[in-house]
Amino acid sequence: MNIKIIGVGKLKEKYLKDGIAEYAKRLHKFSKVEIIEVPDEKAPEQLSQAQMDQVMAKEGDRILNKIKDKEYVFALAIKGTERSSEELAAEIDHLTTTGKSDLTFVIGGSLGLAPEVLKRANTQISFGRFTLPHQLMRLVLTEQIYRSFMINAHTPYHK
Repeated sequence: MNIKIIGVGKLKEKYLKDGIAEYAKRLHKFSKVEIIEVPDEKAPEQLSQAQMDQVMAKEGDRILNKIKDKEYVFALAIKGTERSSEELAAEIDHLTTTGKSDLTFVIGGSLGLAPEVLKRANTQISFGRFTLPHQLMRLVLTEQIYRSFMINAHTPYHK
């Protein structure tokens, strides 16, 4: 099993890096884990819609260049389908038992994900309607993936 997390931008905060590293280390007993950072597109604070689309397109190209055809892609999107931890665990279990062993999770930048990335995704997943900084979302996502594996292993962590 291979888990890939693609995120836009570089993490700077030590506490986020440490948390992600801890969950990635824990995940290694279940799966190979790869965390890829693609550069965010520099842009001024105030953007027109055309400029926003251009920024998302450039970031989207960088993301798509990191995804292989065989990968099953979860795009994190506010308009995606919300899942409980148990539902995500069941989905991961189902995918792995049906031959999908390369799972990729994509977190966009501050403007979100380009339509091309959403189109490439096999599914869109939402962690709720609230907005989290994309850097923090990496930590939350990594923990939830780990939690899914612990649920599937029937261990008490998830309680």
